[in-house]
Amino acid sequence: MSSKSLLQLTPINFLQTFVAQSVNVAGQLGCPDCQSHLVYIEHLGLATGACFEAVYREQSDLDTNINLDQYSELIISMKNQIGANFSRASSKPGVVRVVNTRCPFGEAVKGAPELCRMTSSVFGGIAARNFGYAKVVLNKRLATNDSICEVYIYTDRKSASRYDGDEYEDESGVVVSKSVTADAAIRIEEGLKKFWCHTNHALANDRPKAFVVAESAAMRQIYKCIELVAPTDASVQITGETGVGKEWVARATHALSDRWQQAFVAVNCGAIPENLIESALFGHEKGAFTGAYNVHYGYFERADKGTLFLDEIDALPVSAQARLLRILQEGEFERVGGRQTLKSDVRIICASNRDIKEMVASGDFRQDLFYRLSVIPIHIPPLRERLEDLSALVMHFLRKLAEKYQCKSKVLSEPAWLRAMAYPWPGNVRELENILERAFLFTPGHVIDELDIAGSDAQKSVVPEELANLDLRTLKKNATMELEKKIIHAGLNRFSGNVSQVARSMGITPRAVHQKLKSYGIDPSAYRKKLAISSTDSGQGR
Repeated sequence: MSSKSLLQLTPINFLQTFVAQSVNVAGQLGCPDCQSHLVYIEHLGLATGACFEAVYREQSDLDTNINLDQYSELIISMKNQIGANFSRASSKPGVVRVVNTRCPFGEAVKGAPELCRMTSSVFGGIAARNFGYAKVVLNKRLATNDSICEVYIYTDRKSASRYDGDEYEDESGVVVSKSVTADAAIRIEEGLKKFWCHTNHALANDRPKAFVVAESAAMRQIYKCIELVAPTDASVQITGETGVGKEWVARATHALSDRWQQAFVAVNCGAIPENLIESALFGHEKGAFTGAYNVHYGYFERADKGTLFLDEIDALPVSAQARLLRILQEGEFERVGGRQTLKSDVRIICASNRDIKEMVASGDFRQDLFYRLSVIPIHIPPLRERLEDLSALVMHFLRKLAEKYQCKSKVLSEPAWLRAMAYPWPGNVRELENILERAFLFTPGHVIDELDIAGSDAQKSVVPEELANLDLRTLKKNATMELEKKIIHAGLNRFSGNVSQVARSMGITPRAVHQKLKSYGIDPSAYRKKLAISSTDSGQGR
């Protein structure tokens, strides 16, 4: 930290930094057996909220439960006194809606978006103590690059049932968090362990490398869905980009079903040649074609009474789609070259990283089959849209790597954290795990300072001859310039082109920012125009 930064240090920004970093430390050095490091944040928030409420009651001379107006005044004034800009917005009866344009944790919140859970537990704990029940829905958040924070606090269980959020209840004077994450995670992990222990013949490589971490609202909703769907025989269609964990969802669904003692057969449809796909799925009889010397039992026969996971279902040719539809409707099929009708009791789970609806529209996928497969659709968002999972996964993988290589645990440095949070992770969880393992192995000390992230893309864009002519100093300079441009663009976007505010956030003078804008050819007035257009549109909406 520079001497200039120390001169600008205040009690507020000291605590902002301290709390933000304590969250990361709690995750990286916490108990490896804990399902969620957010439990730490929830307990901290509940305890803190109780203290603030006690002060408010003393100042207001209150000894009874507060009403919604008093509750709103309490949480807004509490947050605004530590640097936020909260205000109450219009909402339905029994619901408190507050919006915020400045986070009390400052920019630090983008490096630790889990801190939003502290706001949830503070708001929810105070509400539960006074109204008996509360559900806090973090609809929009500055921490995840939304333009504002928008928080709904429901005090009526019935009206809150349609929304996904963190629940809090008063049980004999003690506020208890009813977050689905911990309980559901334990039940799903127990189901998977039971399934893996039962299938002793399964190879270690066939098992998921890691338990999927679910800290974000989107992943917690998927946990709920798995628990609800697993006991049924409904077909499940899982969608999401490559590497998000589609097979893990399929295995978890099987592990929690009544079929858990039977086979789970995973098939990558895209890896099977088109002329062999029907034989692979349904089997073939001896002599069905040249080279068919024996009877071949297809995947449907091998998965009988169990679960068949069809990955990359979009690669299935139309001819095989018709046969698949029949077995879904009738539970019957014939082997290739066979005359005997066979029965198969199989639960189908399929996955795709392409939009099947578009394929239906283009005629590449049967509409009737699509409706049969997607009785229960589950979409897994990419990692870049659920930053809470990113930081939790980093902590999880680092602990697992320490166990795998039987060495001391390692942590990411602050610059490495910032790079990880800024990278879009096109390969999702799989890419994250690979990059962390590479960094873990090549870092001799306790702190990982470098992640081979943007460097891999940069190398692809430079031909070997050009790369040979660049020294390390030039490469570092270019990387620094690119990062600096991104920071300036982000600052201009956040502060609507206000150069003074951008300079303040970067810890440099406005003159220095103007020099950088000139050298990079960035026009701050373009960001002011965006603000003007946005204001005009909102005025017309009223």
